[in-house]
Amino acid sequence: MTGVLPRTLRLRFDEAALAGNWRALDAMSGTATAGAAIKADGYGLGAARVVPVLREAGCRNFFVAHWSEVEPMLAHVGPGELAVLHGPHVAEHVALARSKGVRPVINSVRQARLWLEGGGGPCDLMLDTGINRLGLPPTEIGDEAIARLEVETLMSHLASADEDSAQNEEQRSLFCQLAGHVAHKRRSLANSSGIALGSEYAFDLTRPGIALYGGVPRPELAPAIRQVAYPQAAVIQLRDLKAGDRVGYNAAWTADGPTRAATVSIGYADGFLRCRAGQGALQFGGAVLPLLGKISMDMVVVDCGVAQNIAEGDWLDIPFDLPTVSKQTGISQYELLTTLGRRFSTIN
Repeated sequence: MTGVLPRTLRLRFDEAALAGNWRALDAMSGTATAGAAIKADGYGLGAARVVPVLREAGCRNFFVAHWSEVEPMLAHVGPGELAVLHGPHVAEHVALARSKGVRPVINSVRQARLWLEGGGGPCDLMLDTGINRLGLPPTEIGDEAIARLEVETLMSHLASADEDSAQNEEQRSLFCQLAGHVAHKRRSLANSSGIALGSEYAFDLTRPGIALYGGVPRPELAPAIRQVAYPQAAVIQLRDLKAGDRVGYNAAWTADGPTRAATVSIGYADGFLRCRAGQGALQFGGAVLPLLGKISMDMVVVDCGVAQNIAEGDWLDIPFDLPTVSKQTGISQYELLTTLGRRFSTIN
């Protein structure tokens, strides 16, 4: 047998919404240009699908986290358009960056020396202004290796931009102070939430991530951001339950009367996590189909009594408005996207 077998999971990918989200964030960045974080395989939506849409919209600055994410992107980005946030750890990273026109984001004196020893060239430099993850500590900004770097983008990362926190201004102020000690071509501080904080956080380049893909980390973004991903799962079996019949692991749900139930091809291996049980539902047209029992690795069961015309093979909608589902389940908007898994076929 040849060809691609039909799947029972699919994801409608709204390219127009993705492009519109980038344009909206670019406009909100004022005189700055918006880039795009495409790490974690385009936040779970497929970087190879995301990047061409963003480039067509006008984006020319892309950020991944791991070096393993570089090679698959080389066919989709131009020279100098891709930066690696984790920076070089071994000589092979340096060689790859130099040969492919990829900018490493230098996070430490050690990485700076490694980059210079390998021949150097244009790079980005991350300053730690208070998040204490990656980034050059302020006390090391005067190191001679840092002075020798050819810094394209001087950047830092906001720790609490999704909140009205005093830390935001503390970080912005420190970033401005430190910038005077490093030669660079442009500055970048704001992520998706940072864009919503105002023009003083935008500098020259913003780095939106979650908001590109339909996330709303701050309410100011809500009017501009559209849903991008619409997952669906197929009904794979129907059954009629009677009073006393129990559903799923640990008999977590018991029918109190005749119930028409559908087994649906989605589970926690597809990012549909168990915390949705007991409160979640799928949808069929305008009908809401409550979940019954526990969520399994590959399946859920729903009450489809309000949709008597449902048949095996029909597609059910998985609610995926990110801010709404996040509030209902306690799953972060980032986790909702990046845990989708690899079993979805993608459709427009």
